[in-house]
Amino acid sequence: MTKYYYIYIITNVKNTVLYTGVTGNLVARIYHHKNKSVSSFSNKYNLNKLVYYKVYEDVNSAIAREKQIKAGSRKKKIDLIINFNPEWKDLYDTLS
Repeated sequence: MTKYYYIYIITNVKNTVLYTGVTGNLVARIYHHKNKSVSSFSNKYNLNKLVYYKVYEDVNSAIAREKQIKAGSRKKKIDLIINFNPEWKDLYDTLS
């Protein structure tokens, strides 16, 4: 059975703060962000809108890409989001 890993970017309602993360269960992780289940950076800035994600089969590739995105500029993150989700819609309900 193949295991999948996800990198994701979440933001707040006004799209002013971006957070990049990696997880093995995207649905559960975004659920935790939305429900503020864990005290974290995302709670402090009300980050609960999933605007970008990508699936990987290799955990090391996912972690490497997360680090690359985090090290990039805000403009690069915004460009990544716009290319994937031009309307900055919350993608959580599209996850299966």
